[in-house]
Parts: sequence; structure tokens; C-alpha cells
Amino acid sequence: MPSSFKHTALKVLKITGITIAVILFLLFIIPLLFPGKIASEVKKIANERLDTKLEFTKSKLSFFTHFPSLTVSLDDLSLTGSKPFSNDTLLKADQVAFGIDIKRLLFDNEVKINKLYVSDALINVMVNEKGQANYNIYVAPEDRKNEKEDPNAPEEGTAIRLERIDLQNCHVKYNDRSAKILVDAKGFNYIGKGNLSDDIFDLATDAKIDNLDFYYDRTGYLRRKKVSADLITRINTHALTFILQKNELHINKLPLKFTGIFSILRDGYKINIKAASENTTVKDLLSVMPPEYLTWLEKTEISGRSDLLLTFKGDYNVSKKQKPNLAFNLKINEGSVNYKNAPVPLTDFQMDLNAMLPSLDTEQLLVNLRTLKFKVGEKDYFNAYLHSKGLSEMSINASIKGALDLAVVDAALGLENIDLKGILKTDIQARGVFSTSKKLFPKTIGGISLRNGWLKTKYYPNPITNITFIANMLNKAGTYQDLIVAVAPASFVFEGNPVYVNATLSDFSDLAYNAKIKGELNVGRIYQVFSQKGLDLTGYAKADLSLKGKQSYATTGQYDKLDNKGTLLLKNIKATSELFPKAFFIKEGHFRFQNEKMWFEKFNASYGKSDFDINGYLLNTINYFLESKGTLSGNFNLKSKLINVDEFMALEDGENKDRNLEVEYAKEDHPKMSGVVIIPKNLNVNLDASADKIEYNKLVFNKLNGKIGIKKEGFYLENITFNIIDCVLGINALYKDESPTSAHFDAHFTAKDFDVQRAYKEIPMFHDMVTAAEKAHGIVSVDYSVKGDLNGNMGPIYESMQGGGTINLRDVKIKGLKLFDGISSKTGQSGLDNPDMKGIEIKSTIDKNLIKIEPFTFNVASFRPTIKGTTSFDGLLDLRMRLGLPLFGIIGFPIVITGTHEAPKIKIFSKTGQEINPAVYDEKNNKVIRKEKVSKPKTK
Repeated sequence: MPSSFKHTALKVLKITGITIAVILFLLFIIPLLFPGKIASEVKKIANERLDTKLEFTKSKLSFFTHFPSLTVSLDDLSLTGSKPFSNDTLLKADQVAFGIDIKRLLFDNEVKINKLYVSDALINVMVNEKGQANYNIYVAPEDRKNEKEDPNAPEEGTAIRLERIDLQNCHVKYNDRSAKILVDAKGFNYIGKGNLSDDIFDLATDAKIDNLDFYYDRTGYLRRKKVSADLITRINTHALTFILQKNELHINKLPLKFTGIFSILRDGYKINIKAASENTTVKDLLSVMPPEYLTWLEKTEISGRSDLLLTFKGDYNVSKKQKPNLAFNLKINEGSVNYKNAPVPLTDFQMDLNAMLPSLDTEQLLVNLRTLKFKVGEKDYFNAYLHSKGLSEMSINASIKGALDLAVVDAALGLENIDLKGILKTDIQARGVFSTSKKLFPKTIGGISLRNGWLKTKYYPNPITNITFIANMLNKAGTYQDLIVAVAPASFVFEGNPVYVNATLSDFSDLAYNAKIKGELNVGRIYQVFSQKGLDLTGYAKADLSLKGKQSYATTGQYDKLDNKGTLLLKNIKATSELFPKAFFIKEGHFRFQNEKMWFEKFNASYGKSDFDINGYLLNTINYFLESKGTLSGNFNLKSKLINVDEFMALEDGENKDRNLEVEYAKEDHPKMSGVVIIPKNLNVNLDASADKIEYNKLVFNKLNGKIGIKKEGFYLENITFNIIDCVLGINALYKDESPTSAHFDAHFTAKDFDVQRAYKEIPMFHDMVTAAEKAHGIVSVDYSVKGDLNGNMGPIYESMQGGGTINLRDVKIKGLKLFDGISSKTGQSGLDNPDMKGIEIKSTIDKNLIKIEPFTFNVASFRPTIKGTTSFDGLLDLRMRLGLPLFGIIGFPIVITGTHEAPKIKIFSKTGQEINPAVYDEKNNKVIRKEKVSKPKTK
């Protein structure tokens, strides 16, 4: 028996050993038997199925990369997106591996990819404003394309055949500008499994995200949140439809359950999804707050139950202008907040909020805040409700009523960065329509008051004290005309300095104002009270103003009815504008108000390296600040030691982070561009300017004088003169920005007696327009008009330019120019290679990248050459010369010059040249469609 058992055991061990050895042998030998076939099949599939650029450094076939799967691994893989994102990255990964179906490989000698592994990757999904996405890289097989030709075939897209998707430590970024959504997920780990060989299958998913950010319209609603998900999704591969069956998600501690359906269409998607978090604790709900509040959450006793429901339903198709409906509902009952056992907690908190955004259209926004109320102690309370419909024209029914001791509320909530005191009371009811375009305002009655107010933050050691604010509002008719707002009194004390404001505003259709403002502030110190990361303010302001009148008095010229007077003093003020990358720094500003005018009696400011010394006046200042479409007019004298135009370019880096959306998108799309200078649209300001030095696009202009202004049409220069390359240049010009990366100009230049060599070396446009100047020495004058577009680096787009004028050669010698050297060689006349040109006037016109030269004649070595023809900014030549022979040039013979400036082709006794077709330029989109090119020979 022992012997038999021993024999059996040895036999089992032997079989096991042989089996393991065979398996190990196969694990090593299979990759060696099929490497070429598998690699070629993977490349074939990529070429056939991907309409994009795929690159990787090396590939490897192995069982051990993702054991026990046989995988083809591609290292350092990069994949670009579909048009119009062909130059942008869609996927960049340390390694992407494709699992191979072993059974199909061994028995059918067929390569089928059934698994996908991606590790340490950036997945960058982008959708532009037109709804075009960068992920449409998959080309459907021919049989699927034929199916789509069947009008009865389903609209949804392509088939998928994967059994496993495994993403490890990925950075997933989804930036959809058409929907204004940005999702940024870092540390994204995902495993999806299912029988994907079926047309319809269930995909089990386990996903975790270390840090999730969610932004809508550039506002962060989720930041640095942990997410975990356990999902079962039914997928229809032919229709590319996803049915959410079991989908449990956690955002920090908040549980969410998803159900619904999502289908990808050729031109968008169809969605019907519901996300719910039912009977959840308020504390778990608050765990989705921004990270900086989570420490506060740990120190606070919070009770109450909440119900959250989010639905997203409809079709998304930009071309058909279809967008889904978004709805949100939140209920909170029996809520309470007690920070560190405060003497009096906040209790009886209730909220019932419904919001709907049909077709994701803010103009159809519906907000129904049925209830928002809470108590603090026995006496303090707050009640509010709001029903609204629309946005720019909003129907409103609202009520706010409350009486709060802010010190008690502060203690109950545990506001760590701010201390509040004072008795706040409010009682306001409003019902009606708000519309700025129709001058409608809801019927309103009520007011708000704060007495014995006190405010201190952690950013500054001293508080703002004695805050008193009483404001009452009345509107009986529901129009702008009937609205009355009275603020009397409003005052506070900061650093021992009192500030007082009394104001009454009425008839908002033609605003009647009566206001008095008096006090002084250390702006830098009061800013520190409200410190904000990324910004910095310093300075001092002192005001003593009395303003009384109506909006229309200034706009209709009834200045005698205005009673505006007083002074405003500013020192060391830092100010930013969304149009400019850097901050303006006002060193000193003395302003005096006198009826319709705001006088700048002394104004010294700087912007980057630029400085400005201004005096003069502004008109219509009050209307400008009150009316969104108001135009600010003025006349000034400006002096400057240096103005650096480059620093004003829209995409330049600077300390101003509060830029408008168009500028930020342009900076993302064109990271290597400086942008153009953006001009404010509602200014009508003239400046008699004098500047010692102007720097622009590597050019230096000295001693500028003339009139500079901004008007509706753009920025203009009138009778401007300045020194450049030791000559006086005169210019009249108009400049208008069209986007952050494009602009238009229209200019007339005059320059008398300048050194042609210096102009060629130091002025880029002259270098490109007069290429022959490279070999010229002497004195030249120019009188030229030109208009066209500027690119994103404020450089001229030559294909867009049009114009004409004259170049006068007062005394010019040309030596070493290949064109004249070639003519001299071809004709055998040595005197033609280095001509002296005196008193020659050359007229030319510019259009579509071509320069057409009118006939001009000069004398050289007893000959009288006459030249005319066409050249281009890219150096192409189609010139005709008549070489007049001695004496007097009555008899001559034709010469044709073609080729380029660098390689001219010269034909004697010929009239056949080359036709240079003009460039094709799309003015609407500031885009060169086709460069100029040479076509068939042409005889003139």
C-alpha cells in the first residue's frame, strides 16, 4: 500500500511537472512563433480603423506583462485626435497593451484583440464650441459602413469587441467648450469586464478616482474629490448604447445611485440618466464641499436628512441645436449645525429646492426654492422663498425675511476666517419681471439694515467697526421708472478713519441720483481684510463728493442742471482689467468733478514698463458706470518716457488671472502666440500724445508726437510723427482687433531720406516688401498706403495686404544683387552689375501677396534699362526689362527675369515669363487658403 501510494504520488508529480513545463514552454514559445504576424496585424488594424496619427517607441509580445493574458505592448504611445484636433494629443501613455485571443490565434491562426490595458496615461478628450470632438478617430469596417447606407439601419455608431478594459493611474481630462464643462480626473483607475464578444452584454466596472474636479462655465463645483464606483452596465455594441443597471457611486462620503441609458450617435449623444442620493445624512452631503471646508466639517456637529435627485434627459446635437434637459432637486429636513459646542446652535434648517435647465438654455432656467429657513436660538430666524423663470428676462416671486444676531450665527457656524457682529434685519418682497432691455423691475417693497456692525478677518489684525447700513426699496408699478432706492445712512470706521455715504436713487429708466460720499481709506489695508489669493492691492483713496442730477442731463447736453462737485484723490492704486494681461498702477491721481466733467488734474500711472502722465477731462462718467452700453468720452494730454506695446498683447503672461473667457480659450489654443492688443469698445477718447520712446515687436520708435485716440471703429493715429533709424516717419493709421488672435490695420506711411540698409535690417515689413534693399546702400524716401490683417503675434499677414505708393531713390548704389549680376553676365555688359540709382521714383501696388511694379527707367553705364512686372513677398519673380542701348536708349531689346530673388532666371530677347497666381485669402476667418504659385508661362 505504501509502495502503491508512493508510485501514484510520483506519477502525479511527474504529470504535474510535465504540464507546468509545457505551459511554461508555450508561454515562451508562442510569442516567438507569432511575433511578426501579431505585430503586423496590430499595425494593420490601427491603419484600417484609426483615422489619426499613432506613434510608439517599441513593441513587445509577452504573457508576463499582464499575466496570464498574451499581450502586445506598445511603449511611449501617443495618439492624436480627429479633425480639427489633428495636432492635439488624445492619448499619451507609458504603455498600452492589447490582449490577444489565444484560442483564435492557435486554432484559427487569426489575431483578435479582446483586451485593452492602459497605464500611466493622459487621456485628453476635447470638444470645441461647434461641438466637434477629438475622439472620432475610429473608422468603421466596410460591412458596417454598408449597413449605414441602409436608411432603416439604426443611427448609432460602430461595433466594439473587447472583453476587458483596464486603466491604471490615468489622468483623464474632458474639456467640452460647447457645453462649458470641464472634468479633470487624476489617479483614475478602471477595470471593466464582460462577455464583450456578444452584441449585447453586461459590463461590470470597478472604478476609483483619487482627485476629481468638475467645472461648469469655469466655476468649480467639485474640487479634489475622491470617487469610487461599482457599476454594471448593459452595452449594445451595434447601437453603442449603455444601459445603467447597478451603478453605485461615492463622492467622498456621499452615495449616489445612477440608472438610465446613454447612446452615442454619429453627431452627438442621447441620454436619459437619473442620479439619486436618498435619505442621506446632511453631513455626508456636505462632504462634497470644496476641500478647504472639510476640516471645518470634522469639528462640527451636523444632523439632518437629505434627498438629492439629478436627471439629465434628451438629445445632444450641435448641428441641429439640440441639447438635453437638466433637472436638480434637493431637500433637507431637521438640519442643525453646532460648531465646537457653540452656546446656541443653528437649528430647524429646512430647504426644498428644484431647478430645471431645459435644453441647457439659461434663458429657460427655472428655479423653485420653495423653502429656505432656519433658527438660531429663541429669537433669531431666517425665512426665504424664490420662484424664478428665465434669466435676461426673469419672472420673479421672492420673499426674504429675517432677524439675526451675527455674532451668534458666527459662533454656531464656526466661521474660522471671519468674525462678525451686528444686528441684521431684512424684510423684502418682490413679484414681477426683471428685464434690463424692457426697463422692467419686479414690484418690490422692503429693506435691509445692519446696526453696530463689526467685521474682522484672519488676514488683517484690525476690524472694520461701527458699520451702519440702512437701505429701503420701493417699486409699486413694476418698472424701472417707479423704482426708488434710498441708502441713508451708510458708514463705517477703519483704522480710525470714518467713511460716510448717503444716497437716494430713483427712476432707473433715467436714473435720478443724489449722493454724498466722504472719507478716506488705506486701500491696501482694507484689501488685506478681504485678502484673495493671486491678487494684490495697495494704495490710498480720499473722497469728498456731492453728486446730483439725472442720467439724461449729461447725454442730452443739459449740463446746467447737473450739480456734481468734489474731489477724489488716489495714490499707489493697483487695478486690473480682463482685457489686459498686466495690472495698471496709479501712482497718483487727483480728480475734480465739475458738473459734466471729471477733470484729471494730475494723473501718473504705469503698466508694466510703460509710464503715463495724463491731464484732461472725461465726459459722461456717471452714465458710463451706470449704463452697460454707455460710452465714455474725453480729451487728454499724454506724456510718457516709454510705452511698451508688446506688454498690452492679450495672450501675454501676466499677473492678471481674471481674464475673459474668449482670451483664456485663445491662450489655450495658441500657447505660442502673444495675441493682439484688445481695444475697449465703449470709449471715445482723444489724446494729444508725446512719448520719448515706443517699443513694439522688437522695433524702437523715438520722440513720438501727434494725436492718438480710441473710438468705436478702433484705435487710431492721426498726424503722428516719430524717429526711427534716424529719420522722421509720419503715419496716419486705424487699428481694430477682431479676436484675441487677429486684428486689422489701415495705414499711410511717409518717411523722407532714410538709410536703406538700416531700414532693411531693422524694419521687418520693409525687409519683406523691398527684398532688393539687401544689396542697396544710400538714401531713400517712402510714401505708401497699406491695409491688411495682423496675426496672433501682431505681425502682418502678407496675403491679406492691399495698398500702393512710391519709393524714391535719392542716391542709391546697388552692389552684389543677383538679378543685376545675372543681367550683366547674360548681356556681357560689366557695367550693369553695380548700378547707381539717383532720383528714381518707383511706383508699386500690393494685393494678395503680390507686388506689382510700374515701369521705371534709370541710367547705368550709358544704358537706359526700364523695369516693370510682378514679384511676391515669398521671392517669386516675373519682371520685364527693356535694355535701352547707347545713345539715349532709343533702340533696345527685351529681357525677362523669372525664378526667385535668390535664383533669378534671365532670358535675353524673350517676352515669355512666368505667371504668378495670387494667394487666396479668407478675410472672414483670417486664414490663408492658398499661397501664391507659378503656373503656365505668360507673354506680355
